[in-house]
Amino acid sequence: MAEVGCTGAKGLFWADEMRTGLIGQIRRVWAPRGVKVRQAVEYKREWAYLNLAVNGLTGQLHWDWTTNMKGESIAPVVKGWERVGVSVVVWDRARGHRGPAYGDVHVQRIEQPPYAPELNPAERVFEYLRDRIEGRVYGTLLAKQEAIETELAMLAADPERIRSLAGWDWIRESVSELEPNMVLQ
Repeated sequence: MAEVGCTGAKGLFWADEMRTGLIGQIRRVWAPRGVKVRQAVEYKREWAYLNLAVNGLTGQLHWDWTTNMKGESIAPVVKGWERVGVSVVVWDRARGHRGPAYGDVHVQRIEQPPYAPELNPAERVFEYLRDRIEGRVYGTLLAKQEAIETELAMLAADPERIRSLAGWDWIRESVSELEPNMVLQ
């Protein structure tokens, strides 16, 4: 991290994308023994991508939506994050995370090993969101996006909850080596 100019927790975010759509997922629900549970499920091939940046040390979230995973779509989102103080993004090696579209983006990007979602705290936030939004019929993609926006706004208003989801010990220890006076919570 120090190689790209990261000197501490401020401005350091882990980012990823979550595809959301109207192909519903059945969730386990409680019911009395012997009662057959019938869940309504949507099946429409409509998608949107939630681009999320999370700092589990400071308890901050930034997010935006794109219609695809192409660099031309994601680069403006990262440029927007730059305007709100994101200086370093740690993410996977998806094709949309690199290329000529990032020419004027000044956020430093650190790539994680491929196929290692367990290293990205944004995945924990996605699990949290899926737990709260899946298993319902929304009717439209916009209605589902609004439900996600509501959950994200509530989560963003609770930095302690974000820290508990994404402020992993190994991240705190690594960043504390960069920023010796950082208080570990």
